[in-house]
Amino acid sequence: MQELRDRPIPDIQYGIKQIYEDLSSNFLACADKAGLNETKKCLDGTRVEILNEIIDWINNTDAATSRIFWLYGQAGKGKSAIAHTIALQAQNLGMLGSCFCFSRVRHHEQLHMKLFPTIARDLAYRDIRLRPLLVEVTTNNHSLRDTADVAAQWKRLILEPLSQLKDSLTGNVVVVIDALDESGAVRTRATVLEVLAAYGGELPANIRILLTSRPLVDIEGALNTSPHIHARSLDAVDTELTMRDIHLYVSTHLKTLRETFSDENFQQLAAKSGGVFEWARLACDFMSPRIGTGGQLGNPLQGHTGQVFSVAFSPDGRHIVSGSWDKTIRLWDAQTGFQVGNPLQGHTDLVTAATFSPDGRHIVSGSGDTTLRLWDAQTGGQVGSPFQGHTDVVCSVAFSSDGRHIISGSRDTTFRLWDAQTGDQVGNPFQGHTSVVSSVAFSPDGRHIVSGSWDSTIQLWDVQTGGQVANPLQENTSSVTIVAFSPDGMHIVSGSADDSIQLWDVQTGGKVDNPLQGHTDSVTSFAFSPDGRYIVSGSRDKTIRLWDAWTSGQMGDPHQRHTFTALSVAFSPDGRHIVTGLVDNTIRLWDAKTGGRVGTPFKGHTDEVNSVAFSPDGRHIVSGSDDNTIRLWDAQTGCQVGSPLQGHTYEVTSVAFSPDGRHIVSGSEDNTIRLWDAQTGGQVGNPLQGHTCSVLAVAFSPDGRYIVSGSCDMTIQLWDAQTGEQVGNPLQGHTNIVTSVAFSPDGRHIVSGSGDKTIQLWDAQTGGQVGNPLQGHGRAVTSVAFSPDGRHIISGSLDTTLQLWDVQ
Repeated sequence: MQELRDRPIPDIQYGIKQIYEDLSSNFLACADKAGLNETKKCLDGTRVEILNEIIDWINNTDAATSRIFWLYGQAGKGKSAIAHTIALQAQNLGMLGSCFCFSRVRHHEQLHMKLFPTIARDLAYRDIRLRPLLVEVTTNNHSLRDTADVAAQWKRLILEPLSQLKDSLTGNVVVVIDALDESGAVRTRATVLEVLAAYGGELPANIRILLTSRPLVDIEGALNTSPHIHARSLDAVDTELTMRDIHLYVSTHLKTLRETFSDENFQQLAAKSGGVFEWARLACDFMSPRIGTGGQLGNPLQGHTGQVFSVAFSPDGRHIVSGSWDKTIRLWDAQTGFQVGNPLQGHTDLVTAATFSPDGRHIVSGSGDTTLRLWDAQTGGQVGSPFQGHTDVVCSVAFSSDGRHIISGSRDTTFRLWDAQTGDQVGNPFQGHTSVVSSVAFSPDGRHIVSGSWDSTIQLWDVQTGGQVANPLQENTSSVTIVAFSPDGMHIVSGSADDSIQLWDVQTGGKVDNPLQGHTDSVTSFAFSPDGRYIVSGSRDKTIRLWDAWTSGQMGDPHQRHTFTALSVAFSPDGRHIVTGLVDNTIRLWDAKTGGRVGTPFKGHTDEVNSVAFSPDGRHIVSGSDDNTIRLWDAQTGCQVGSPLQGHTYEVTSVAFSPDGRHIVSGSEDNTIRLWDAQTGGQVGNPLQGHTCSVLAVAFSPDGRYIVSGSCDMTIQLWDAQTGEQVGNPLQGHTNIVTSVAFSPDGRHIVSGSGDKTIQLWDAQTGGQVGNPLQGHGRAVTSVAFSPDGRHIISGSLDTTLQLWDVQ
């Protein structure tokens, strides 16, 4: 106490101020466990050239040096390893400002909204002069602590505090942003991309941002044209250098095999990678625990009287199960090698496959007798009757991660899903392969199945719908013998009869008048009233505004503020109500005249609601969400009608009713469009496939005969609603993602809005562009629509304005 009394008052005041600043900076909505991971760094001696290139860029003192270095390449090329290596080196030199790593498994945390607050906090930890500046700005504007306004975060939390420092941060400061392509759906990173592309050049001359991602279409479109961004492709790195590094990686990680593996063997293994580091890593992980020193452990496990076709460990590693030509399954003690109990007998032909359930309590086996059988792993007794349905040899079996389902592949060219408890077949056989289905596996989350076949293809399937997800993966020219998912579900590895191993990216399938002013943040959605007199708009400023389409004036005060951003708005057919879809997973109904809420929120979705629409009779509302489902609601009661419409494998971005109300069309981040029966909820026909990137917008023609779609592949496509066939060639002209599409009331024209800031008009019959692009918005166009009489187009933009255009 005496020591405290003896301290000067200014010291105590300064200490209290520091505590206050620390507490205040912690109020920012920052991400946990998204920083540097030293275990991910490059192996010493590898990637030397590209690392030196980045380090030279960091150390360049020329004020004209690009502020951002964008390192891009296909999946598995080693981008993250390079990012973490640079971050570690910068940290050791005292140059690291921040390291932020996105992850696909953390989409639900909306990390894109925590990116800039986390960087701001980290910079303030590095330079304490930034702390009082952050405290001041967040104290004066409390909304900055948890705002979804990414552009405001960048300006208020990073640019302005850095510019207020009397002297710039000492030396060059490195900020690493890794795996931006894993930040979520296209729309979630749109504003981050726009901020980096438009305002990254305003950073102080000594700030360096290293950004890594795959070259997805939206990312490439945003970053490739900015002078302050230096783009570098890992795919363009000299192949010899890459193979040299992979050889070093393989020979280092498998050094315990040097007594049995020659350098030539390591070279051959490295050559199999095709320049993909992730392939090499998986291959080493696969070989290391299995081969070890190469020495045999104990004596052979003897007991079978015929060839052994299948072996597998129990989940706890204590037992081994084997299946044999002798028609039996045998259980072994992995430590002693002794057989446990009697052989499991029941099959009438050879046992081709056997594996344990995830809890180790059961074993499932497949056989040449065309059946599957379930066994009690402890007693050896058969559980229930044989699973019957296949018409030829069962080649492969696997449990789902929760143990509730079993999948089996067969020589009859199908694979089937079974209820593990009842033995009943779930749904129809999965059909699509033209030869033996040799291997099947569940994804870690149990939502997808991968199958490999002697027809040389690998196919991905949706467990719930039984539908094929995208086109077959057809890189192999030889029979596929085995397939498996990586633990994070992002990759598939396949083995073939030509001795090759191939790694696949699950997502891509590859080896990306006067403005109406009043909103204070990006306009996310809008719609015309049925009579064309009014326009309703929703914005990230959390308000809904009503406008007079004839005068461009705002009608009254903004509708009651949402607690969360409205992503979609729509009028009821009679113009009396407005429906909004929100980022808080709910749908709300409003009185268009008074602006008051009608009833309670519609709850059921488990993620953001991206799109809402009324049925033509106004009795129902359809919604699409980031939870991958479409839901139908009773507009009067707010109750959900039936079960969710499931089939999409990624976020549902857009939904619409057909003019007769009998069908619903949906677009999704899974690159497909799907048609649904509004009464039964069943999917109608196969998915409409043709886009090579996320489908962001869909709409029916007024006569219901056609569907138009817009995509982040920068094209618009027209489809026959009855046959699902594509009509004509894609409509091309935009230079960035197509965010919104709509038909004119007479069906003769299509209007599209794009991230390239323009609106374009198209002839629906010929596909030709009508006139020049409509230009005027300062940022990406997010929504477009025709007025009911077809004479005007309304557009909304990230520039916070709506603009009205004369079609003629």
